[in-house]
Amino acid sequence: MTRFEELFLPHLNAAYNLARWLTDNDSAAQDVVQESAYRAVKFLHRFDGGNAKAWFLTIVRNESYNWLKLSARQGGVAFDDAWVEDEARQHDGDTPEWQLIRGQEAEQLQQALLALPPAFREVIVLKELEDMAYKDIAKIVDIPLGTVMSRLARGRCMLRQQLLKSRPS
Repeated sequence: MTRFEELFLPHLNAAYNLARWLTDNDSAAQDVVQESAYRAVKFLHRFDGGNAKAWFLTIVRNESYNWLKLSARQGGVAFDDAWVEDEARQHDGDTPEWQLIRGQEAEQLQQALLALPPAFREVIVLKELEDMAYKDIAKIVDIPLGTVMSRLARGRCMLRQQLLKSRPS
């Protein structure tokens, strides 16, 4: 097994999740992860032997933002709602009613997260979905530890407000 496979293959799902949340596009996320893996192999000699997941997700984050910049210059991004449908299909053992409710909840959460500015969205995704430590998030996002905690607190409040807005009255 190559060094790359040992260090980074276990983190491909986390890489995809981060790219998916940042780009809001399934095919873009796949492209971002592929480009990130290529860069990780190319620059493996620069890896200092620390946290492989944090190092790899830093590359994924940077590539996601590169994709977003390029996409904005080319006229925007189309929303890819296949992801929400896939989430609903994962609960095959549930009744159709529960699948519908979960699908609606997943869609509301996705829309609320996507409404957040990327700086807040990324810390929430890294902490809540990828269960990263604060110090690792600080390294990935290249901000001080205190800023991570502040953005996370503010992002959670913003997310809560977005979810309350989407609730039926």
